Amino acid sequence: MSRRVRKMDEFIGGDLYSHLQAAADLVVIADEHHVHRQQARAFSSAVRDLRPRALVGLTATPDPADEGKVIYRYSLAEAIADGLVKVPVIVYRQDGHKDVATQLADACHLRRIKEAAYATWAEGEGRTPVNPVLFVVCQTVEEAKQTSNLLASESYIGDPAAVLEVTSQSSDDALAALASVEDPDSPIRAVVSVDKLKEGWDVKNIGVIVALRALASEALTEQILGRGLRLPYGRRVGAPMIDQIDLVAHDSYRKLLEQKDALIQRIAPTGDSAATGEPLQPGPAKAAAKEAAAEIQETPEQGTLRLVTPGRLIDGEHVDGAAALILQDYMVTEAQGQRDAEEYRVLQRVPGAPQIVFPRREQEVLPVRFSLSLVSDTDVRAAGAGFAQEIKIPLIREALTATRTLDGGVRVRREAQEAGEATQAWLPLARVTNDLENRLLGLGLVEESLAELNAARRVVQAFLAGAGAGANSEVNWGAERAHQALQGIDALIRQRYNARRLQPKYAFRTVTMPVEPQPMPTDVLDRFATKFERGRWYSGWRKSVLPVASFDTNSTERALAEILDGATDIAWWLRLQATDPAFIELDTGGRYYPDFIAIDTSRVHWLIEGKSDRDVTRRDVEDKRGAAEEWARFVNDDSRFGVWRYLFCSETAIKNARGGWHSLLVTARAS
Repeated sequence: MSRRVRKMDEFIGGDLYSHLQAAADLVVIADEHHVHRQQARAFSSAVRDLRPRALVGLTATPDPADEGKVIYRYSLAEAIADGLVKVPVIVYRQDGHKDVATQLADACHLRRIKEAAYATWAEGEGRTPVNPVLFVVCQTVEEAKQTSNLLASESYIGDPAAVLEVTSQSSDDALAALASVEDPDSPIRAVVSVDKLKEGWDVKNIGVIVALRALASEALTEQILGRGLRLPYGRRVGAPMIDQIDLVAHDSYRKLLEQKDALIQRIAPTGDSAATGEPLQPGPAKAAAKEAAAEIQETPEQGTLRLVTPGRLIDGEHVDGAAALILQDYMVTEAQGQRDAEEYRVLQRVPGAPQIVFPRREQEVLPVRFSLSLVSDTDVRAAGAGFAQEIKIPLIREALTATRTLDGGVRVRREAQEAGEATQAWLPLARVTNDLENRLLGLGLVEESLAELNAARRVVQAFLAGAGAGANSEVNWGAERAHQALQGIDALIRQRYNARRLQPKYAFRTVTMPVEPQPMPTDVLDRFATKFERGRWYSGWRKSVLPVASFDTNSTERALAEILDGATDIAWWLRLQATDPAFIELDTGGRYYPDFIAIDTSRVHWLIEGKSDRDVTRRDVEDKRGAAEEWARFVNDDSRFGVWRYLFCSETAIKNARGGWHSLLVTARAS
């Protein structure tokens, strides 16, 4: 620990170390925690002597002695499935050539292809190009020197200045060059190291890895593979040459298959974090890793075997599995790279597809106001049900009777008689409707606007429907019933006004969907050609606004797409992504991204969400559903954006629809 932390600091009245020791709420977060424990005991002691309330260690390789202290695990497989890092691809040859020279030559060739793919994508997106680097791991210093000399020759990298050798004997200049290898101006195109580099060297431009004389399962370690996992542009871009890290193994395919379980256990979850976040002890954790490996699904394609992890929880929601590891023939990898390098393609609407104007409702910093759009049809219908019958006006009849008292006087008293029914005026339903609307707008609780007028009409229609007064059911209302109805709807609206949420005013801002242009994914499959895999892009749609779409779940999102694409009453549909500007703001400050927008042949716009049965009753899901239903009411009451409806579909509702759109409207009870 630096001595500077023990020097006097006039701003805190002492040295920093003592100040931290005295802090009652100190929490220390230690990155590379295993290093502090094993190799820097003095540093570890200094940290622990601070006596923090909590010491949280972060590490990819916990010390065996610390296994019992692990409170949460996030496996490499989870990071890969969540799209936070590259997908590892083990590249093999089927022709039996696995000598070092061939392995390095193939790796250099793949690096050049990746460089072209990186440049093509960067130019199309207007981004700074990233130079992919080859990372070679050797076992000895002598092997590293031989490898560096070979790579510098004309048939490989072809430039000694572009090959950086890093060993225990390396100079300070070499270490400085290593630190700056991801700079755009760096000349380095290959890094040759002995064993593994020290912790702390994490760059984003490793494109190809070669572990000489090491089996693929041994090379798939956090220290070696981890060097190349960072995404060069901070996110997946849809181009395999950029989104994947190639590990050139050149073991035979048969040998790789024999190692399949060992390979997947290198990256598979070793605890229960995917389900609960709770860790397992070392013994059960290893058993869990084997169990996870056993649940891996194999998705074979031409020259490619994708190992897909089982479904799991993400932010509390269940999603399907994604590829965590790919075994691929060298020729297939080369061909894919050539496609990625040849042209930058733009993802845009199919011919004839419309642009969708989405009315996004945004908060404005304005005084709180009340709107009739906050009143739901369900509540109004329930209130109207109390006025389903005519109200009779009683005609009170009393008789005055006189009787003699004992002293001869007369006592007069009132005596109730059987009541009669008074006559009353009958009002046309149109007048009742008009009176109710005027009462709502005359309360002084809402602003004078077309939106509130439309909302008042909607509320009154729902109220009358609750009272059984449909368009064809009644002609006239009794005056007393009409009067009491006015009092009833008045009380309902005042009650809603007094219980209104303290929320800012919202304003609509239109956004045009889909966002154009955007890069076209190159790893696209026909929707009928393979098993479902989360995150893959699928083509072959007839009514999708875009030619390709990707999904997180098969039983809800993918199934909804199939229903929409086959429905005769659906004109177009668009799969929404979490990066799209079409979202609904929540009162909590968050955002809700629905799954689809669909346009039916009557030009009604549908905002659609699919959820697994186990997620339907979650509180956050119910909050999003309520926000979307409220959003739809506001949009329709505004009347500038056409008719929008919200459709929430459970897994069971989708299944029971049996592929039919009309059936889905019934099973999901469209609102």
